[in-house]
Amino acid sequence: MKLFFSPGSCSLAPHILIHEGGLPVEAERVLMRETPRKTESGRLYAEINAMGAVPALELDNGEVLTENAVLLQYLCELKPEAKLAPTRGGMEHWRFLEMLNFISTELHKTFSQLFAGPPPEWKEKVLERLFGRLDLLQSRLGEKEYLLGGFSAADAYAFAVLGWSAFFQIDLGRWPKLQAYYERVKARPAVQRAMEKEGLIAKA
Repeated sequence: MKLFFSPGSCSLAPHILIHEGGLPVEAERVLMRETPRKTESGRLYAEINAMGAVPALELDNGEVLTENAVLLQYLCELKPEAKLAPTRGGMEHWRFLEMLNFISTELHKTFSQLFAGPPPEWKEKVLERLFGRLDLLQSRLGEKEYLLGGFSAADAYAFAVLGWSAFFQIDLGRWPKLQAYYERVKARPAVQRAMEKEGLIAKA
């Protein structure tokens, strides 16, 4: 299998899971600024994912999965013993899906509007909405170490999205529990390895 990623994008989340679970998945960078977009090995990315977005996961049989929340769940099920997601059937499973979708539709989607470079009046409204969502995320975290208690795919996704705060000069110190949480996730060995592979931090 192969994960197609772009450094620092939401594809960092499945990249983290690959290392957390010790999964036999290669990772290949997509050169997002090229026209047309290509992978580092020279493949035309539109032939892999017609939408042109990352992440995409190419399976051994040639099928391709897209959409971050789907990829994360798929990777979790490849190695259930890693406990990166609750087992199906109980309320914990539904809370996990609830959190994944909150991150995807509320945090990720709202942050994405900032990448479009909105005019000042629109940006102010986007930030207002984003700050409200960060308030909610901090409330849901509460006093827990991770969003659902133990580390899960939801934390990998939240970490990837929260990492965009620095790019937009948003001080996570306004949400001290989230700031501590972000640093706690960042310190995990698997997260460090994924960030090294993407060139986001220097190799130790």
